[in-house]
Amino acid sequence: MWWARPFLPALVLLSELSVVKVQTAPCQTCRKLTESFIKGLERTANKNFGGGNTAWEEEKLAKYARSETRLLEIVEAACEKTDFECNRLLEQIEDQVETWWFHRQQEAPDLFEWLCIEELRLCCPPGRFGPDCQGINENIEKYHIEKVICDCNHANPEQENCFLFHTECPSGLRGVCGGLGRCEGEGTRLGDGECVCDPGYSGNLCQNCADGYYREKSSNDSTGGCAACYHSCNKCTGPQDYKCLDCKPGWMLHDNKCVDIDECGTELARCPSNTYCHNTDGSYECRGCDQACVGCMGSGPARCKKCARGYKLRGAKCLDIDECSERAIACPGLNEACINEEGSFHCDCADGFIRRDSICVENKPPAGPEKGLFDDMTDDEVLVLQQMFFGVVICALATLAAKGDMVFTAIFIGGVAAMAGYWLTEKGDYMLDGFLKGR
Repeated sequence: MWWARPFLPALVLLSELSVVKVQTAPCQTCRKLTESFIKGLERTANKNFGGGNTAWEEEKLAKYARSETRLLEIVEAACEKTDFECNRLLEQIEDQVETWWFHRQQEAPDLFEWLCIEELRLCCPPGRFGPDCQGINENIEKYHIEKVICDCNHANPEQENCFLFHTECPSGLRGVCGGLGRCEGEGTRLGDGECVCDPGYSGNLCQNCADGYYREKSSNDSTGGCAACYHSCNKCTGPQDYKCLDCKPGWMLHDNKCVDIDECGTELARCPSNTYCHNTDGSYECRGCDQACVGCMGSGPARCKKCARGYKLRGAKCLDIDECSERAIACPGLNEACINEEGSFHCDCADGFIRRDSICVENKPPAGPEKGLFDDMTDDEVLVLQQMFFGVVICALATLAAKGDMVFTAIFIGGVAAMAGYWLTEKGDYMLDGFLKGR
């Protein structure tokens, strides 16, 4: 929670503990956080408490400009929700931010300098680097830079060994690293302060042309920039292929031109077994032999030293052996067929057969359950059987009723009535029609 506290010694102790905890945070995170905080200051510069009696609020709660309300608004927008490093650092330095907000703004208006450099010790001032923000003057022997006393204001601007020592990273007339590179670790607690030169430049101050580059001539007699040599030249006097002074590895100098060395033809190449050497500009590649070869001198089955198993030399090439046609019985299994492959063959079941328990058997559909007595009968045939059944039952009841049995007479009359009612329905019409037609 963010709130104002009196500036007590305990707060100083908390601040020191927080410094130890965040020393591993990158300088860039702290820089981004303070920049966002300053933008929040600018965004809320003309705001007030908003709504209500502003005059009373300012009198009782202090001015909005220095209020905790404004601080909360700025802090809540200081880090993006997805920026984990920023949010973690902000949580760790709560006490320092409050201290600066309520007690140190006047004497230390630069939040980045006060927080990131002095309090948290994550960053260095511009032109400094390293754990203690040391400078080049403290490590002059490390860089083997000769101290030269000269008046750089009147010296030749192109004098390469005229250094200005009022900055801490290596610096010359044109700025840090001669304006042609960056100081490693500048502004952070990391790095060693050496110049990381732009492409094409080298040296302590990036004052020289790197290998593969030459110094261009300038029209106004000043030293020009560094431009790329021809791609095979390591040192040169111009961009053309005939202006080489030294060659890159894989090339040799001949009449000021760099000519490719054929490592394959000169036996300089070293390729593993079953590969062959393929020459490229300035180098070579080891490529795999054709699958028909055991060892080769080039690409394809015609460059084999020896044919691989499953291949046979025919003319100048190693070609596949058709085991299915050359062998009398390639597949001895019953109902098996031979299938030729590149360099080999395999046995599979012939058409109409499938493999079951390592044997090729006829591919028949599995037998289903046995059919019932009436499974193959049509609906009309089932209806006729029903009619016949009811007819037999009615005849039996009629016979018994004729003998004077009152029980069977009652059953007979009920059965006739039921049949009559059934026949009077639409289904009965269909049934009677089928019965009359013998269906």
